[in-house]
Amino acid sequence: MDSAWVVRRAASPSAPLAKDELMAENNPLRNIRVMIKGGGEMASGVAHRLFCSHLKVLMTEIPQPLCIRREVSFCEAIFQGEKEVEGVRAKYISSPQEVYPTWEEGKIPLLIDPEGTSRNSIQPHVIVDAILAKRNTGTYKGDAPLVIGLGPGFWAGKDVDVVVETNRGHYLGRVIPEGPAQPDTGVPGEITGVSAQRVLRAPRDGIFHPVKRIGDTVERGEVVAWVEEEPIKTAIEGVIRGLLREGTKVQGGLKAGDVDPRGMKDHCYSISDKARAIGGSVLEAILAHFNR
Repeated sequence: MDSAWVVRRAASPSAPLAKDELMAENNPLRNIRVMIKGGGEMASGVAHRLFCSHLKVLMTEIPQPLCIRREVSFCEAIFQGEKEVEGVRAKYISSPQEVYPTWEEGKIPLLIDPEGTSRNSIQPHVIVDAILAKRNTGTYKGDAPLVIGLGPGFWAGKDVDVVVETNRGHYLGRVIPEGPAQPDTGVPGEITGVSAQRVLRAPRDGIFHPVKRIGDTVERGEVVAWVEEEPIKTAIEGVIRGLLREGTKVQGGLKAGDVDPRGMKDHCYSISDKARAIGGSVLEAILAHFNR
């Protein structure tokens, strides 16, 4: 801490802080490095909130993400070079050496790193497992000073430090310091009373070919996409909020799209209430740990 600042504060402890004092680069909270595993909808909601809180965020992904809410998911940077979500841009990088220059550009670096080996060079203060695989795919206490797991598959106090509840309902966003999240129900959350019917699933193994786009309005029974010669039809009317990319290799039963019965096109391009809630909870967990 700047010794001159300490002298000034001791002389006038009640005086308001100057802007340069508030924004001082030696503020340790501004230099917290957070690695987020995953680049889909929920991971991106977390990344957006942490970035806007001036933390240093790095995202890691697999080479071919199976994200459907692509308009609000930073993993699209893998295919587009960069992806903007509500004024924040992520940039695809090819090596950990590009992380710091990307931070200097005011962007979130996104790296293909399924094993998370880049943590060895970046040495994050926080790791957030936002893969939402409903199981722990390789994230453990000790990987960073603070390790956070989102949703079922993690046990706070055993394999991670903190768990954040991801199940819609009364406990959504609860920060859990000990124990697990609620178990996976296998049933999508309700939107205006509609649950499983709003989800589009691949009817068989094969290559995914959409005939509609995110933001399109559809009627009940309309063909949205094909997997080989098998059509995927929507069971409800609404707006297509999420859809896999053209040419994605899928397995039968895989979640391939999402129809929002509210029919609000702007919802397709903005972060959801659920993602915002989870992002706020991750921020709470980080501040509770480092701002003691």
